[in-house]
Amino acid sequence: MKKLIVAGVMALGFFTASAQNKIGYISTDELIGVMPEAEKADSDLKEYQASLAQQGQDMMKEMTEKESLFVKDSAKLSASMKEIKRNELISLYQRVQGWNNQAQEMYQQEAQKKIAPLKIKAMDAIKAVAKENGYAYVLDFNSVIVGPPGDDIIDLVKKKLGIKDAPPAKAAPATPKKG
Repeated sequence: MKKLIVAGVMALGFFTASAQNKIGYISTDELIGVMPEAEKADSDLKEYQASLAQQGQDMMKEMTEKESLFVKDSAKLSASMKEIKRNELISLYQRVQGWNNQAQEMYQQEAQKKIAPLKIKAMDAIKAVAKENGYAYVLDFNSVIVGPPGDDIIDLVKKKLGIKDAPPAKAAPATPKKG
């Protein structure tokens, strides 16, 4: 009788362990891309990028105008005034040169600010679906090169978020390729 109980406990442990190893896969990039909020964030970022580009163009225009004025008026200016105007042009030129890097950093910060809430919402939904459906592991398609067979849970997560299926985009494989 004791052996039967031990065998039963071991079998139960085996089934419990295998149930806890349920694995799912999802493309978080694809999920975030189909979230309704993503379209708004994308349009906001495009608008922000356009405003940064406009600021850069305005700075270039100002520099070009001041440079033309300097060339035109340099014969009339005293040596000290030429030096002051030349230093102003150099400073403005350096500001224009640094603008591209500064604008890129500003854009990246704004993108992080817009995308962060989408990532949090997506991760919360993925965790909820994993818990509700008994998935012990959910791996991102984008970071798995080799892995055990699993389920693509994107449809479950879309349902959890209330996202209606649009015409299917390029579908990712249900399991990563082994190689």
